[in-house]
Amino acid sequence: MLRWLKSLPLALPLTLALAGFGFLLSSCTSGNQAQVRFIHAIEDATQLDIDFNGTKQITDIAFFGLQPSTGYMAVPAGSDTIAGYPTGSTSNQVFSVSNVNLNSGSQYTVVATGFAATNNVVIMSPVDTNTEPSDGTVNFRVINAAPDSPSAVDIYILANPVTCGLGQPGCTASIAGLAYQQTSSYAPLPYNSNGAGYTIYVCTANATNPIFSQQITVGSVSEGSIRTLILTNAQDNQVMNNQFKVLNDLN
Repeated sequence: MLRWLKSLPLALPLTLALAGFGFLLSSCTSGNQAQVRFIHAIEDATQLDIDFNGTKQITDIAFFGLQPSTGYMAVPAGSDTIAGYPTGSTSNQVFSVSNVNLNSGSQYTVVATGFAATNNVVIMSPVDTNTEPSDGTVNFRVINAAPDSPSAVDIYILANPVTCGLGQPGCTASIAGLAYQQTSSYAPLPYNSNGAGYTIYVCTANATNPIFSQQITVGSVSEGSIRTLILTNAQDNQVMNNQFKVLNDLN
């Protein structure tokens, strides 16, 4: 007993040190996470559950759906495997994509696109920059997740009312030559001070005949705003072949 008591003062600091190290290691491990928002743009897939590294993170996301509906969710950082299953199932895997690199602390828009039937699903994971731009500025970014679109597109973002012809002075492309699976840089445009918003035209690269157009109202003269536009094809090519998913990144 005496020998044990004599050893206690030496053992106790060592025990406390190891406990502290374990807590630190646990804290570092739990903090090794990335922030993501997920878009389902696989046009030949229905509702899906999504796993990150074998753990279900998203349930019952429909085509053109966004989860979470606002903000981001935490997923493991590192080289992730992202897999999709029919809602409620853990078999009949729809897709699995490995080596999706997500850095700890960074924010990502993760887009699943391509085709499940041909085992050609692609995961896009551009990093988001959510630093507020100058007041009266709207930063637009486009993610091309439309496999059925032309090999590259020019995107015109023009303040309403549009009074000039595409490609003419005052009506030049805001984002040029954007190919499938590419993400543009952020394009800063002045807020449309009449409050009427913008018309977004998508054309085949180096052409001015619109494939389609879409209206958007965004921004304020008193603050800076950011929007991410995800170009997709309609599910199973129904009705409208192309469309934008508009994400309200900031303000």
